[in-house]
Amino acid sequence: MAIHTSNRTDVNRSAILARLGADGPASRAELARVLALSPALITQLVKELLADGLLVELEQAPSNGGRPARMLGLATSAGHAIGVKVVADHVAFVEVGVDGRVVRSASEPFDATASTFIAELIERIRDFIAAGDGTTVLGLGVGVPGSVDRLGNGVVDSAQLGWTGVELGDALRRATGLPVVVENNVNALAVAERLFGLGRSHDNFLVVTIGTGVGAGIVVDGNVLRGASGGAGEIGHTPVADDGPRCGCGNDGCLEAHIGEGALVRDARERGVIAPDGGIDDLLAAADAGEPGAIAIYRAAGGLLGRTLAGVVHAVDPAFVVVLGEGTAGWRHWSPGFEPAFRSHLLRHRRSLPVEIETWQDESWAQGAAALVLAMPFDAAGSAGDQGRLIRERLVGQAVRR
Repeated sequence: MAIHTSNRTDVNRSAILARLGADGPASRAELARVLALSPALITQLVKELLADGLLVELEQAPSNGGRPARMLGLATSAGHAIGVKVVADHVAFVEVGVDGRVVRSASEPFDATASTFIAELIERIRDFIAAGDGTTVLGLGVGVPGSVDRLGNGVVDSAQLGWTGVELGDALRRATGLPVVVENNVNALAVAERLFGLGRSHDNFLVVTIGTGVGAGIVVDGNVLRGASGGAGEIGHTPVADDGPRCGCGNDGCLEAHIGEGALVRDARERGVIAPDGGIDDLLAAADAGEPGAIAIYRAAGGLLGRTLAGVVHAVDPAFVVVLGEGTAGWRHWSPGFEPAFRSHLLRHRRSLPVEIETWQDESWAQGAAALVLAMPFDAAGSAGDQGRLIRERLVGQAVRR
């Protein structure tokens, strides 16, 4: 087996499989164009995938002159990946093909603070896998709102879940017998964006999520930046006020304590914009109806997000920014505060930086977790320990058995 040293190159192998799985056979030239890779690199990667039995050469494509192009296709359905999103009150699941498309999904209630939370999570995961059609599962990806020491170990610290040092990866591996990759949920979305979204053609970008929390996935030179302990991208805990409200992390004045879903609802209740028992849906409905107080809350949140994000942009220099998360349902109300604050706080030459707002569904978090599995088969750099090798063995085994 060839030894590869670039995580970016490793992800590109997965991206080739994803592209062929999503859109069908393609030539090497088409893959190079769509994935923004050099013809020489595509030739190298395709050669290795052919040797592994994951790709096959098909009929030649018609030519308008010159040598006909040989088409490439997947040698096998290659199995599926399971993605799990864990939050405080529920768990979302998806099963996806190698192209990232959702085969099925589900959501179940879950209490992250219960004394039996690991046993309950295992039971729900087993039930979801058992309900499938028997297609080989390549691995299990889990996204959590918090820090994860290493993808392969999966030790979780999460203020939102109330977890400290939870050895989630080991517990799930023992219970399911599957390779398991655990990651911060926003980093998982960044991996999905790299494989299936706008990030396919960019090596440097920023994924920002707004909703229950505020977070960022930072992609630099094609790799998700994790930091020393897996906590890079926690922009929601950027201090923005000395005397601000208490954050769930225990500090005062964090960005998340000002513009997270709980903070917006708290402000709306205190100002009488929504009823004392009202929630985020009520706030959005009030803003949609033109209620000035609701509109002002969103506008202020957008302004604070814009100013903070401008600082992050100056630090990491992305080619573009993607905004995701449950909060984007109200982006039309965030935007009037965000755009002027963001643009005016950027250096002049960066003020045209693209900001893309992507549509959101709850299963998107779980799709991101599943993408962790699909990105790991060629993880020769070892960012997921043995888990990348185990996923690769299952993937190659599928092709061999075909």
